[in-house]
Amino acid sequence: MKYQQVALFSLTLISYCGLVLVNVAVIVTIILDNNMHEPMYILLCTLCINGLYGTAGFYPKILWDLLSSGYVISYSGCLIQAFVMYSFVCSDLSILALMSYDRYVAICRPLVYHSVMSKKILLMLVSFSWFTPFCISAVNLILASRLKLCSQYIARIYCINWIIVKLACFPADTIVNNVVANITIIFFLFHVFFIVWTYVYVVKTCANCSENRAKFMQTCVPHLTSLLIFIVTIMFDVINMRFGSNLSPTIQNVIAIELLIIPPIMNPLVYGFKLTKIRIRILSFILCKIK
Repeated sequence: MKYQQVALFSLTLISYCGLVLVNVAVIVTIILDNNMHEPMYILLCTLCINGLYGTAGFYPKILWDLLSSGYVISYSGCLIQAFVMYSFVCSDLSILALMSYDRYVAICRPLVYHSVMSKKILLMLVSFSWFTPFCISAVNLILASRLKLCSQYIARIYCINWIIVKLACFPADTIVNNVVANITIIFFLFHVFFIVWTYVYVVKTCANCSENRAKFMQTCVPHLTSLLIFIVTIMFDVINMRFGSNLSPTIQNVIAIELLIIPPIMNPLVYGFKLTKIRIRILSFILCKIK
C-alpha cells in the first residue's frame, strides 16, 4: 500500500472509531440511567442511533476499499448504500422535527407535556420518524433500480439515488423518478417549516419569562446547533451535486463526506457538553475508571 493510502486509511479508521465511541457513549448513558428516560433524551438517543446507521453505510465500505486498493461496488451494493444514505438523511430531519415539537410542548404547553409526550405517543412518533423515511427511500430506490444505465462510473465517493438516476440511458424514463423526488423534497420541506413554526412560538414564550429562557438555553440551543449543522452540511452537499462539476474530484468528495462526519460526531458532543445530566454521568464514569 502507498504511504498516502495508509495515512488516509488510518485517518478514516480513527474518525469512524471516534464517531462510534461518542455516539455509543451517549446512547448507553441514556439507556442505563432511568432518570433520562424522558422524551428529550430518548429522541437524542434516537438521533445518535440514526447517526450510527447512516455512517455504517459508508465507513466499512470505504475502509475496505482503502485496504484493497480498489474502488468498486456491485450494482445491488450501490442501491443498498443509496438506500441507507437516503433514509439516514430523511430520518435525521424527521427526528430533528420531533425534537423541536418536544421543546415546543415542554416550553409553550408545560401543563399538558406529560400527556402529549407520553411514552406510547413518543413510541409512535419515533416509529413514524423512521418508518416513513424508510418507505419513501425504498420507493425512490425501486424506481431507480428499473432504469437501464449507460455508465458504470459513479462520480462520487458513495452511491446516492440522484447520481444513479443521472446514469439512465433514456432521460424520458426518469420522469417518474423526478416527480417522486420532487414530492419527497416538498414533504421534507414541510418538516423545515414545522421546525421554524415551533421555534417562533418557543421564542415568543421565552421572551417574557426568565425561567423559560433558562430552559431554552439549556435544551433548545443544542437542538438548534444540531439543526444548523445538519442544514449547512445538506446545503453544501446539494450545491456540490448540482453545481460542483467544475471542482476537482477530491474537493467534491470532501464536501460529500461532510454529512457523514460533522453531524454524527457533533450531535453527541454538543448535547453531551450542554446537557448537565449526560455530562455528569459520562464524567463520573470516566473518573471512576481512572481511579
